[in-house]
Amino acid sequence: MRLTSIRTLTAAAALIALTSAANAQQSDAPTAWDITPKVAYGYDANGKTMVYKMGTSNAKTLLSGAKKVKKNTFFFIGENGQLYMKTEPFIEGGKFKYGPG
Repeated sequence: MRLTSIRTLTAAAALIALTSAANAQQSDAPTAWDITPKVAYGYDANGKTMVYKMGTSNAKTLLSGAKKVKKNTFFFIGENGQLYMKTEPFIEGGKFKYGPG
């Protein structure tokens, strides 16, 4: 259950990053993804995203079973609407490897 919750939160955070990435592609300048302490992002079973305020009283429970996100990880929505993540270098020559043109 905890691992599923952590994965769900990670997926939601990724979805929010995708929104930022879409805006960045419009201006061709990358936009930083601002993740702050005491904020959690959820991506539920229906594909809906949510933002939650977190407390610190249950931090040990939250971190139990959590995994760090590896560097060079990016998140994206596939053509089927499913959220995916891929861990590999995604910047080549200063540009997003999978961008237009």
